[in-house]
Amino acid sequence: MLPIGDDNSSVRTVPIVTYGLIVLNVLFFLVELSSGDAFITKWAFVPSRFLANPAADFITLFTMHGSWLHLGGNMLYLWIFGNNVEDRFGQARFLIFYLLCGLGATALQLAFSLDSNIPNLGASGAIAGVLGSYVLLFPQSRVNVLQSQRVIPMPALMVIGFWFVLQLFSGIGSIAETADTGGVAYMAHIGGFVAGFVLTFLFKGSSRARLNA
Repeated sequence: MLPIGDDNSSVRTVPIVTYGLIVLNVLFFLVELSSGDAFITKWAFVPSRFLANPAADFITLFTMHGSWLHLGGNMLYLWIFGNNVEDRFGQARFLIFYLLCGLGATALQLAFSLDSNIPNLGASGAIAGVLGSYVLLFPQSRVNVLQSQRVIPMPALMVIGFWFVLQLFSGIGSIAETADTGGVAYMAHIGGFVAGFVLTFLFKGSSRARLNA
């Protein structure tokens, strides 16, 4: 079940921040590919290393991607859902929101992997925050989903809700694994989603006209 688009009829502004984030993620991934493993080791978030010197490793909280598939999936979700949330928040608040969701995602992942030496790559936590906000702001919005070679419109609540339940169960299952096995950072997804859901109450603004648009 792959989302490929949504209803953008209510979007009134050009999502400059969303497009800019997509471009920056792609450009940084290209730098990552051309720089090799040493670059990844230096700039990826490593829990044990971060705890040893948080000030020196703070920049690694804003991490990279592990593959073209990883990057493509994240950017697809950001492209589909980010413009609606950015339109509701405004550009400056959306950028701050996005960064805070990434930090919230990393914080929960860190809490479950304090001794891990595995590099953490990806903006999945921040993207999950966008999903958490979208499902709160636009629960009945139509999301076009590719399923069995057919495009089916489904409510956002169902599409994103299914995604979150999958992350939740996968995250619970991953707790039993050792810190150094690698794999998907499900706790980052959960942390980002919850952060995005909660932060939406602060970032959506107080204008009645904007909220009811």
